Amino acid sequence: MLDMTPHEALPEELLMFRESVRRFVEKELIPLESQLNAAGLLDDATAERVRERAKAAGLWLLDVPEEIGGLGLSLLPLAVFWEEVGRTTVASWVRDHGLFGPMVGPILMGLNEEQRKHYLYPVVEGKKRFCFAQTEPDAGSDPSAMRTRAIKTETGYRLNGVKRYITRAAKADFALVMAVTDPEKGARGGISCFIVDMHAPGVKLATSEKTMMGDAPCEIVLENVDIPAENLVGVEGKGFALAQGYINHGRVRQGAHAVGAAERCLALTASYVSQRKTFGEVLSERQGVQWMLADGFTEVFATRLMVYDAARKVDAGVDAKLETFMIKTFGVEMGFRVIDTCMQLHGGMGLTHDTPIERFWRDLRSYRITEGPTEVLRTTLARQILKRFA
Repeated sequence: MLDMTPHEALPEELLMFRESVRRFVEKELIPLESQLNAAGLLDDATAERVRERAKAAGLWLLDVPEEIGGLGLSLLPLAVFWEEVGRTTVASWVRDHGLFGPMVGPILMGLNEEQRKHYLYPVVEGKKRFCFAQTEPDAGSDPSAMRTRAIKTETGYRLNGVKRYITRAAKADFALVMAVTDPEKGARGGISCFIVDMHAPGVKLATSEKTMMGDAPCEIVLENVDIPAENLVGVEGKGFALAQGYINHGRVRQGAHAVGAAERCLALTASYVSQRKTFGEVLSERQGVQWMLADGFTEVFATRLMVYDAARKVDAGVDAKLETFMIKTFGVEMGFRVIDTCMQLHGGMGLTHDTPIERFWRDLRSYRITEGPTEVLRTTLARQILKRFA
């Protein structure tokens, strides 16, 4: 593997961490790619063996605070980790294996102590699972159009609405549900976050949609679901800010995965075109092919720096919303474009399951939609730029 990471971009301890993760990926995960089933999952016994080896390697509960048994990694080391595991289809975020333990994310870490006892700690211990429910049939990339309502009652809130394309909902014990508490304010102080037990009266799983990535997100129907006041997460009206923090982490994760996946596919492609002959000439001798590889590695290099920069800013408490928008509009689209080029250069071989390229291709295509479609983020980014400079 060609090391394209500038050493000055990371401190020494993170370079060492990256190498340990890479060794684990090379030894424990990449050899299992041929064992993935049609849904992109390992069988239960194999997945459990990987989990035990991840624990032994010190790669367990990465974003969980040290005081409750995790590594307590901030976003920059997490980005390094996501980049390395992004090099294998075995650990794709699209399909939740939990190979490195549950990733709790920023919203769960924002729970108060009483909520942590009932929800965060059981997730860390592997006793409960959760899902994040924001998207709706008429409010995907536009949360201001959200229709799910939470109306105050004497004991708490009553929720009504429908959430769609909710990943991991079928196995979740509870959901973090975004709902409108003040229609007049909308996304500007009128959306709140609630903990909703999936087995509560009025909660129903409806349709399950199979996707090209192998997962099956669900529709959640909420009909007069009564929840206690203590299940409000944070402050009423501040749910949209919580959700954006969660989604911003997701965009950094997607950008890091794009870097790892694209670099792996480029390496496979460089090897393939150095051997493949067409019309009496090795593919790697053709200038057009050389330029494709050169452009691909250049864009991977640029995206890596963007990811590290955004992660550093988040860790420092700096607003990096625009940077995460750029990771999506440049980095995630880069990942798909580069992998698509690698598939093209592999010819018919790229369409088969004999290489991991086609599965990477499907996963990276989904990233252009999930965590915010790139077209929407490009428009939002432009508006922010115009506010600053127009």
